[in-house]
Amino acid sequence: MDILQFLGSNLQQFLSYTAFSHMTFGHIMMILVGLFFIYLAIKYEFEPMLLIPIGFGILVGNIAFKDGLQVGIYEEGSVLNYLYFGVLKGVYPPLIFLGIGAMTDFSALISNPKLMLIGAAAQMGIFGAYIVALFFGFPPNEAAAIGIIGGADGPTAIFLSSRLAPHLMGAVAISAYSYMALVPVIQPPIMRLLTTRRERLIRMKPPRAVSHLEKVLFPIIGMLLTCLIVPSGLPLLGMLFFGNLLKESGVTRRLAETARGPMIDIVTILIGLTVGASTQASTFLSTTSIKIFALGAASFIVATVAGVGFVKIFNLLLKEGNKINPLIGNSGVSAVPDSARVSQIVGLEYDKTNHLLMHAMGPNVAGVIGSAVAAGVLLGFFS
Repeated sequence: MDILQFLGSNLQQFLSYTAFSHMTFGHIMMILVGLFFIYLAIKYEFEPMLLIPIGFGILVGNIAFKDGLQVGIYEEGSVLNYLYFGVLKGVYPPLIFLGIGAMTDFSALISNPKLMLIGAAAQMGIFGAYIVALFFGFPPNEAAAIGIIGGADGPTAIFLSSRLAPHLMGAVAISAYSYMALVPVIQPPIMRLLTTRRERLIRMKPPRAVSHLEKVLFPIIGMLLTCLIVPSGLPLLGMLFFGNLLKESGVTRRLAETARGPMIDIVTILIGLTVGASTQASTFLSTTSIKIFALGAASFIVATVAGVGFVKIFNLLLKEGNKINPLIGNSGVSAVPDSARVSQIVGLEYDKTNHLLMHAMGPNVAGVIGSAVAAGVLLGFFS
């Protein structure tokens, strides 16, 4: 009898440690969200490199457990907590930017520098969302962290929120990556709504050939100019231009291949999994998170409208033959290269021979620089 009681108490103790005894409705909701992200990545190939790690991370983060087991991402001493250190302290985003720089060709931007203005115009989404967030009652530092979602740049969003509002990082990061993945869904209707058929058929001059010297000088001059103006953006901008110099110098091929290959893949896995795991229902599910998602959607829409609208206005100042197709205005957000692909896809719907991809890559990479500069400006204001 004593043995049966002992075994019964052991079974009861075991059951108290299972996730089933601690599961809440919030955990179930978040697990469904994680499964939805994985579904979108596999079924529709929406940013699978991001959504699968994030989706699985959401599953990991919402396995309920008894306090004190040291397995949760917010429990000091747990493995996940150590991996999350790179997010909390902003270590992973600069490494991502190093890899982005090593895989980015700035030729389209160098050959037509005025395309940089489109990337700058699209950053209106960041500052527009910042202003709206202030009206929603968010403190300035939190409003700045939320506004950066409009840049459609996950690493930048993580970097800025880790500095200004670490407690909002999960919601900000998930929102930023979600809207990055949904670029092919959100942007085309806005682009069609804001442009006429005649504007969609505009043919742009082929970009001129860019010399090797120009490609080498661009990251050096770009880093000096941007970082002298916005020193607080140095961790992101410095690594972006350093990675590009590794690519374009022609003498550091192995380093460039490592940066844009194994290194960025490893960091993407870690950042996706830990950001996903940070969405524990007990800390993530709140009215604040809902507000952040709503503001993120608004900022992304404003950024797209600003990019397309700027091109339409700018065309009024350009001579016939030099006009820009407004369909590349959407690519001013820094979702590289997805927003540039959207420009190409929508353009081909109206003219099967009008290829806009190379032109769209100009404002697209300018958007990467622009969002990092905007993050540096906001960080300089509120850090």
